[in-house]
Amino acid sequence: MIRVLIADDMALMRGGLRMILEAQPDVEVVAEAASGREAIEAARLQRPDVVLMDIRMPGMNGIEATRELLAAGGHAPRVLMLTTFDLDEYVYDALKAGASGFLLKNAPPDQLAAGVRAIAAGESLLAPDITRRLIEEHVRRPRTTGGVPEAVISLTDREVEVLRHVARGATNTEIAETLVISEATVKSHVGRILGKLGLRDRVQAVVLAYECGLVRPGDA
Repeated sequence: MIRVLIADDMALMRGGLRMILEAQPDVEVVAEAASGREAIEAARLQRPDVVLMDIRMPGMNGIEATRELLAAGGHAPRVLMLTTFDLDEYVYDALKAGASGFLLKNAPPDQLAAGVRAIAAGESLLAPDITRRLIEEHVRRPRTTGGVPEAVISLTDREVEVLRHVARGATNTEIAETLVISEATVKSHVGRILGKLGLRDRVQAVVLAYECGLVRPGDA
C-alpha cells in the first residue's frame, strides 16, 4: 500500500485529490496539510511514501517544505509537486530542492494515480515535453557553478551520452532505440551514473547535466 500525504492550502483541492486516490486499491491517504509547515509535521508523524506538495502555499511554501523534508534524511518521502501552471516560475526551484517531478492540478485522475505509483517506485516524472521545456527555460538563469564537477569527468563516454539523453527528457525506451542497445543496458548505465555522481534520481541528474553544461537549453 502506497502511503500518501496531500499538502495544499485549498480544502476543496485536498478533498478532490483524496477522493481520486482513495478510489485506488493500492493507495492510502494518511494525512492532509494546509501549509508547508503542516506538511513537515504530518510527514514526521505519518511517514508517507509520497507527498503531493502544492508549490504555492502561505507561510512556508512547497519548495521550502520539500527542501526541509529531504534534508532530514532517514525515511524521507518522495515528493511530487503540484502546480496550476505548466510554466510555473517556481517549478525548476522545486526540482532542484529535491522533488521527484511535478504534475499539473488539472491532470486527468488516471495521470495522478499513475504519477503517485511512479514516484513511489523510485521513478521521476520527467518525460513529458512540458517538463523538458520548463527545465530548459529555467536553467537559462545565471549560475555560479564552477565548471564540470570531478565526478562527471569520471563517467565513461557512453555514460555521458546516456546522461545527455536523460537530461533531454528521453525515456529508457527512447534512449535504447537511439543508441541501439537494450533497455536493461540503459537502466544499468543510468544506475551507474547516479551512483558515480551521488545522485538520488533522474531529476537530480537532469539538473546537474544542465548546470555543468553537458546539455544546453534548446538542444534537440
